[in-house]
Amino acid sequence: MKQSFPTQTRPKCYHCGEDCDTDVLVFDEKEFCCQGCRLVYEVLAENGLCEFYSLDSNPGKSQKSGAKLRNRFDYLDDPDVAKGLLDFKNATESHVTFYIPQIHCSSCIWLLENLFQINAAIIGSRVDFVKRKVQLKFLHGKLNLKELVNLLSILGYEPSVSLSDLDRERAPQVDRRTLTKLAVAGFCFGNMMLFSIPEYFSEAELLGEGFKGLFDYLNVLLSLPIVFYAASDYYISAWHAVRRRSLNMDVPIVLGIVAFFLYSLWEIFTQGNAGYMDSLGGLLFFLLLGKIYQQKTFATLKFDRDYKAYFPVAVTRLAKDAEEVIPLTKLQVGDRILVRNEELIPADALLLSPHANIDYSFVTGEEVPVPTQKGELIYAGGRQRGDAVMLAVQKLPSQSYLTDLWNNGEKPEERLQLLEPLANRISGIFTWTVLAIAFAAFAFWIGKDTPMAFKAFTTVLIVSCPCALSMSTPFTLGNTLRIFGKGKFYLKNAEVVEKLALVDTVVFDKTGTLTDPAKASIDFVGETLSQETRSVLKAMVRQSTHPLSNRINQWLDTAQPAMLEGLSEAKGAGLEGKYMGQVFRLGSSEFTGAEKNAELKGNVVYLSVESVVLGYFHIQSGLRQSAPEVVQALAGDYGLHILSGDHDHEREALSKRLDAGIKFNFNQSPSDKLHYIQSLNQTGQRTLMLGDGLNDAGALRESQVGVAITDQVSHFSPASDAILDAGSFAKIPSFLAFARGSRRIVKFSFGLSFLYNIVGLSLAVQGLLSPVLCAILMPLSSISVVVFTTLATHLMGIRKGLIHLDPR
Repeated sequence: MKQSFPTQTRPKCYHCGEDCDTDVLVFDEKEFCCQGCRLVYEVLAENGLCEFYSLDSNPGKSQKSGAKLRNRFDYLDDPDVAKGLLDFKNATESHVTFYIPQIHCSSCIWLLENLFQINAAIIGSRVDFVKRKVQLKFLHGKLNLKELVNLLSILGYEPSVSLSDLDRERAPQVDRRTLTKLAVAGFCFGNMMLFSIPEYFSEAELLGEGFKGLFDYLNVLLSLPIVFYAASDYYISAWHAVRRRSLNMDVPIVLGIVAFFLYSLWEIFTQGNAGYMDSLGGLLFFLLLGKIYQQKTFATLKFDRDYKAYFPVAVTRLAKDAEEVIPLTKLQVGDRILVRNEELIPADALLLSPHANIDYSFVTGEEVPVPTQKGELIYAGGRQRGDAVMLAVQKLPSQSYLTDLWNNGEKPEERLQLLEPLANRISGIFTWTVLAIAFAAFAFWIGKDTPMAFKAFTTVLIVSCPCALSMSTPFTLGNTLRIFGKGKFYLKNAEVVEKLALVDTVVFDKTGTLTDPAKASIDFVGETLSQETRSVLKAMVRQSTHPLSNRINQWLDTAQPAMLEGLSEAKGAGLEGKYMGQVFRLGSSEFTGAEKNAELKGNVVYLSVESVVLGYFHIQSGLRQSAPEVVQALAGDYGLHILSGDHDHEREALSKRLDAGIKFNFNQSPSDKLHYIQSLNQTGQRTLMLGDGLNDAGALRESQVGVAITDQVSHFSPASDAILDAGSFAKIPSFLAFARGSRRIVKFSFGLSFLYNIVGLSLAVQGLLSPVLCAILMPLSSISVVVFTTLATHLMGIRKGLIHLDPR
């Protein structure tokens, strides 16, 4: 049905809010500007998603231009194009990340994260509001990439599709809209001050009433762009908060702006006074200046973490048949890399080896390995199970993609004791308190001095600054993350810092954690190993990341690896390889069928061929040089435990070198370690587990904080909360002390913020502060918190030995 309306009574489109043209489409008793907007409404209505319109007024995007050129996405049918865009693809599902510039509010987030209700082939979506990105998981057998993009376009969220390197991070940019509003506010504020100069020097009467009134009216005109444009973000934020029946820090600011503006109009037009329009202009100018400062500092904090690429993934690159371990950032397209058993695939790559078994549980949650044949594409984030494989890199590795995968593996934890949610709760209470104080000050002054009542009301609302309170936690913990990263201690996120500060029990794995594989002594007892057997052993151990395998690999030295027919690794038991039809086993006595030698002290690794035991490797562990000092430093403040899969023949030697009060637990299988951590947690202890990330994955996941210690950062586990380079093992007490100190710094910054607000509010209720001064003080309070937390964490890092001053 079409209806015509006179120009002056054009209705608004129910979907996008734009003015309808002379022809209006009416559907379901609602008016739409075009067929596109009507179609979007129909799609949402058919799927029960009309709640989208209750989140915001006219939340959609106009479809007038988007309804044309329906064939513009045909290029997505090209397999090569689709391959270049997809993050991941297996037999059933595909993952893709799109940049969608139209994302602008909570309605957009809600709709994009409910796409599964519109199309059941979409099995997951997650919006990153700050980056304007959405990550989508869909069943490609039911929905192809072109159809997905077309659906997003119909809904008004057409992706900005580019095959260029979208993962390359750029320097942080401030929102251009905010910069434009700051420019408008600055222009108007400057001219207001110019027109108000006679008032400042009490020489207004020299101008005459005509000029004085003209300047006052010009100030009113200049205030309109500030109030109705420059301050619009504050109105939108406050309105969304009120609609959700909550309060945020923008609510009192908006009340202050409105009260200040209306009172100034009353002063100018009814009392003949100059009003406070210049002060209002200064208020908005300095508020926007503070907002840009916050945006830039937060962006810098995030940029510093992402761009510096400290995420601990190293890669074994093959160059002229020689192996070299390089950082992920140096990996280039076309490089050949070697990925061993249990290691992570760092970038999309083609398989050069005959076959591989890729575990994509890190990406999809599905633990069954996917068989892959030579020439097939393997996606970043998979983990090789079995023989080491050779790959050819097809895409530059994405730090942010791997970081996202790691962060998505977060453990659901109780967060009531963490400071960031505490700060958020305090901020809510703080806002209500400020509103109560503002209205109380207004009520006190209104009967005595009306201008003072409005001044006190406005200054109380403006000078209060819960943002300083909310900024203290992320800035302190963000600085801590950077300092830890420089010390080669890599944390998943800032929340782990707080969890570290609350730890009261430390649990060590022994092999590869307290012991250093490079310091171990090794002997083979049994039949003399032939060159062929040594080659088979070399092929087996070089493909394992277990510390004992690494030690045997070093012992075999120059032996050339044989071509195995197959290799498998049983966690906590050993390796099984097949060569020339014979089964070679290397591992525990139970795994190889050998008779256990209980008299031997140290690690014993048995070797059998076709169930015939040829002998054993006797590996006497060497403690890390700093292990006794680390244990001694922790003994006074933490409960200490050692879990080991070895026999207890080393108990006496370890007890002598380590603290006598440490609790030893030997003969622990991976499941035993997991249950041990569970029992500690059930007794109310806050556990930190330090392991090698291999046999300890369950225990790392179960502990409050799981730290994987590794000599090469090419192996890391999503089960861990942090990764510690083995070279920084001696710094463990300093890291824990620094985490505790960071929590104290946050509390001190809370106190600084409260002190500022108490002083500011006490002066504001007395009318001793001007609104412009309050607008200056508000961002200054945020700056003071950032400066305090930055300096405090830096000085503490120097004191703890985690930051070294340049001697020059």
